[in-house]
Amino acid sequence: MIKDFEKKIKAYALKNALAHEGVAMQSPVISSLFNEGLKPGEVGKYAKKISEIILEVNSLSSEEQEKEFAKLEKKVHEREVREGLPEIPNVPKTGVVMRFRPAPSGPLHVGHIISNMICSLYVKKYGGKFYVIIDDTDPETTLLQAYEDIKRDCDWIFGNVHEYLNASDRMPLYYECAEKLIEKKSVYVCTCEQEKFKKFIDKKKDCPCRKLGIRENMKRWKKMLDKDKGFKEGDAVLRFKSDMKDKNPAMRDFPLARINLHKHALQGSKYRVWPLMNLAVSVDDMELKMTHIIRGKDHMDNAKRQEMIYRVFNKKFPWTFFIGRFKFKDLILSKRKINEAIKSGKFSGIEDKRIPTIASLKKRGYKREAFAKFAEHQGLNDVDKVMSGDEFFRLLNNFNEQ
Repeated sequence: MIKDFEKKIKAYALKNALAHEGVAMQSPVISSLFNEGLKPGEVGKYAKKISEIILEVNSLSSEEQEKEFAKLEKKVHEREVREGLPEIPNVPKTGVVMRFRPAPSGPLHVGHIISNMICSLYVKKYGGKFYVIIDDTDPETTLLQAYEDIKRDCDWIFGNVHEYLNASDRMPLYYECAEKLIEKKSVYVCTCEQEKFKKFIDKKKDCPCRKLGIRENMKRWKKMLDKDKGFKEGDAVLRFKSDMKDKNPAMRDFPLARINLHKHALQGSKYRVWPLMNLAVSVDDMELKMTHIIRGKDHMDNAKRQEMIYRVFNKKFPWTFFIGRFKFKDLILSKRKINEAIKSGKFSGIEDKRIPTIASLKKRGYKREAFAKFAEHQGLNDVDKVMSGDEFFRLLNNFNEQ
């Protein structure tokens, strides 16, 4: 345990707050504590206490912060706290290629900004391309109005989108990749019932379909695609050959494509086999030559799955960082719940000030520069944070007034 640890946390939080209009942020405070001897592996253990002290510091007036810092100033090492975005490795001379993949299932909200603003900022910092790929390969959740809303919101909040792409317009690429994976003996078409396959997973045993050759797998794949004499919905799924003995059950022969006969908002009934996220994301990232990926910690398993697909094609996986999640105690961030509340009349629409949608935040007078400053100040931080909406907006208001 670092001597006077809590006092040092408060000292660095006060110093950071005084340098940034009264608002201390966790990332630079933790960076300063590393200089005091805090080990990266210990951050999770002390994250709650650090967060509590930062919130306490941010609740003080500027005069109170100055007074408190004068008492603790000797606890602070004279090391400059990072300003601006931290550098990232492997940046090409041509700049970075990064992306945001929103699903057109409802309005974008503050959670999307927190998770993806930093990608937009790195493209502005280094040059390159920032793609917004509308992730619409689940026909059951796709809403037509969301396409227009996503483009309007992203144009406003990011301001540097290189190109908008619809995943559903790229279906031929996904099909082509699926067939290449079959030819490389890296996938198979599984016709086992879901409950039966779950038993194979639990017992760490291969299902019989895994032994099929290229010819039979290709035949089954064509049958999945066949609108007239093909498999029925739920009868077959394309699976990646990973490792059925993997210590993580979720990684064992995970699915890549399935039959879904729901009518798609854009494509109608043109397609019956839809790629799941890990196939679509891998194909897009390889084809668009992504160089760096920053995403939430909830995608760590997906990144491992996608890296497996990269390896099949002998491709170098992009540099990846997983940022911590913001868990708000009292903000509605579920698209489904927002949609239902608007439909029922509880909220007047996506601009209702009671919901933290991008459209609402813009109407309330927030500037995109405030979110950019917030993201920059937060930096690359893998620590989860829990706070109320009031606490978050109090921090954001300071950046909005600058």
